[in-house]
Amino acid sequence: MASKIETSPEMVQNVYKKTAERLAVVRNRLNRPLTLAEKILFGHLDDPQNQELVRGESFLLLRPDRVAMQDATAQMALLQFMLAGKDEAAVPSTVHCDHLIQAYKGKEADMNASNMSNKEVFEFLATTASRYNIGFWRPGAGIIHQVILENYAFPGGLMIGTDSHTPNAGGLGMCAVGVGGSDASDVMVGLPWEVKNPKLIGVHLKGKLSGWASAKDVILKLCGMLTVKGGTDKIVEYFGEGTASISCTGKATITNMGAELGATCSVFPYDDRMAAYLKSTGRDELSKVSDAHKDLLSADADVVANPGKYFDEVYEIDLSALEPHLVGPHSPDIARPISALKKEAAEKGYTLKISSALIGSCTNSSYEDIGRAAFVAKQAMDIGVKMNQPFLVSPGSTQIQKTIERDGQMATFNEVGATVLANACGPCIGQWRRDDVKTGEKNTIVTSFNRNFRARNDANPETLAFIGSPEMVMALGLAGRLDFNPATDELEGPKGKIKLQAPVAPELPAKGFIPDTEGYQKPAGATAQVAVSPTSDRLQLLSPFTKWDGKDYVDNLVLAKAKGKCTTDHISPGGKWLNYRGHLDNISNNMLLGADNAFTGEIGKGKNHLTSETGIEFAQIARNYQKQGRGWVIIGDENYGEGSSREHAAMSPRFLGGTAVITKSFARIHETNLKKQGVLALTFANPKDYDKIQEQDLVSLVDLKDLAPGKNVTMVIKHQDGTSEKIELKHTYNAEQLKWFRAGSALNLIRGL
Repeated sequence: MASKIETSPEMVQNVYKKTAERLAVVRNRLNRPLTLAEKILFGHLDDPQNQELVRGESFLLLRPDRVAMQDATAQMALLQFMLAGKDEAAVPSTVHCDHLIQAYKGKEADMNASNMSNKEVFEFLATTASRYNIGFWRPGAGIIHQVILENYAFPGGLMIGTDSHTPNAGGLGMCAVGVGGSDASDVMVGLPWEVKNPKLIGVHLKGKLSGWASAKDVILKLCGMLTVKGGTDKIVEYFGEGTASISCTGKATITNMGAELGATCSVFPYDDRMAAYLKSTGRDELSKVSDAHKDLLSADADVVANPGKYFDEVYEIDLSALEPHLVGPHSPDIARPISALKKEAAEKGYTLKISSALIGSCTNSSYEDIGRAAFVAKQAMDIGVKMNQPFLVSPGSTQIQKTIERDGQMATFNEVGATVLANACGPCIGQWRRDDVKTGEKNTIVTSFNRNFRARNDANPETLAFIGSPEMVMALGLAGRLDFNPATDELEGPKGKIKLQAPVAPELPAKGFIPDTEGYQKPAGATAQVAVSPTSDRLQLLSPFTKWDGKDYVDNLVLAKAKGKCTTDHISPGGKWLNYRGHLDNISNNMLLGADNAFTGEIGKGKNHLTSETGIEFAQIARNYQKQGRGWVIIGDENYGEGSSREHAAMSPRFLGGTAVITKSFARIHETNLKKQGVLALTFANPKDYDKIQEQDLVSLVDLKDLAPGKNVTMVIKHQDGTSEKIELKHTYNAEQLKWFRAGSALNLIRGL
């Protein structure tokens, strides 16, 4: 086996050497100071001499240092990788089992149930990883992003991961980007990773956090400032004196939720807080290597002094004046300071009684997070107050769990009323089984998670989910009311009243972390046998998609016209469907189940125009069209495909016979995923043309043989009344991506190399 999986000092030293060499070429070309994001991206260029570097336009070919995969998306990523016929992954890669563990009764019971119900999937992932020299983290070892931060992330590195919150590693100075499984497959095969050269957002942090304000509030405020699509095709780079006042794990919280801006990734400059974290997690030698290359790990001085000259957008947040925030419901960009929530809740009729409080997830499960929440809990228990509703805690990793058990924070949580869940994603991704609230029942929850789209956490569309810091969730949960402000209100209990003191806690354990010595499986190599049963309904070996026949798409039916927000959760829902992430045929039955039908207002259902049946699930209609040899398209609204980086949302339309997805605009990852699978990803040149599409229309995409970068596509619309009209569609395909389309998929092109 040629490649190693660990992030060793030698590996990092080699990355810095190559970065410096490439940057010397780029600096000679650009002749200007560079931001940190540019140093990392340009330092990983496949061809620094000839690559075009126009922001927002050029497509970069990059050489990532690592690939990370979680169990839900790893199934399809590995199935695609296996088709390429390689003996091992070309770059260090890991698989982490964290998504398929349901939260219900508590850690032990939930782990037993998960290991039984997911046995064949875990065995497939373990054996495939072992066969192809990929590191494997067993179920319960931890959430992918926390384990990556603890073991693999490093300043100045470039990583892609098959989960949209991969940018968590930006807290350790890494450009880490969420991608689809096909991108991961490409890189593991040995191809460069292609991505549009992102525009840059600079966020100047000044001052210092104090009181109830936390790192979480930085990103909650920014979500309110930029909205869920304000960071699309952009990198968020933090700079200024305020960055050094935030712990490494606090920085990771901020970069993690950069995904909620739609951002490519977010990154902080290397500093002493990162070095301290590396040392505390047993990577002292790595911190020394980083210390010796600080010039590569922060923006050039003139960038910091004159950010307006080098960033496309610049924002400022004064940490000293920052208030604690709560965002929601139903979107992470509905933001307000906690001081404004009481009035807003009364005006909008939010349910004030809290039905559940949830702490943890990949976003907020650090030692510091747990300590600050425990500090609040201890004060409440002094006056006899405990949780009066379910209080669920998801530790981020076995390392965190063991350390807080040793140091007493877990005992505090247990005493205040916690149900400790497995070290997994659980409720954050919809893997939460609730018995206390029925579907359709209005209720309010508070979480320290990152996403709160309607029905995401518990599959109940009437649950109002609000996101805050762990300490704020603790305070609100103890009060039991959404309109409680711990900075001003008193908490009342059997033993009196108290105004809670602002939380304080160490960012790192004084005795060091207790490492996880059992969660990791080393690969065996070519002797390992991949386990896939031909009769499985959870796993299915892939067959290549058909090659484009060179003809126009004529008289395609409109399968669906999605109205408003249509995330990948709406296109390919999670929940029970996570069971079929490795079985393309089965999971395709969930296609568009959450989409709002613009014609009828129905959710997930439409009309079969070949049979005139109505109220039929879109996947069933698509299968009928496919059986009859009729192509079909999806019409989408703004930012179509935002959210999780699940390639199934692109593979299912392709598998069921879809030819194109035509929208007002796309979320970056989903657009790329569609391109990878051979589905035409197009946008209305005039967004108002979205309104011209009628339910009975037939649409044709013509002159596709002349499809070229920058050249619009003509769509002919035939209306039911016999009239027709032509409109223009735009696309972002470059020459290489057009090869994917013509080959039938990017993987088909790889197989032909």
